Amino acid sequence: MSVWVTPGARRNELSGVADGRLRVRLAAPPVEGRANEALVRYLAEVLGVRRDHVTVVAGGRSRRKLIHLSGVTLPEARSRLGL
Repeated sequence: MSVWVTPGARRNELSGVADGRLRVRLAAPPVEGRANEALVRYLAEVLGVRRDHVTVVAGGRSRRKLIHLSGVTLPEARSRLGL
């Protein structure tokens, strides 16, 4: 799943889809991997899967990230995300 992350927001929230990427606003700052960890925790919570089923596989230091999900199919994930 392709994700565009905006760190330093007021709260964690999904903010739609743009350019084929899920947009996620995170309250965590982009320091020492905090935003990546917050992204993993938030997506796991929203999708109803364990945190170890959500992995950042590319873009660890970028706003554009590629996320690998397990324990949920892509159609299920889209439904749970409201897409």
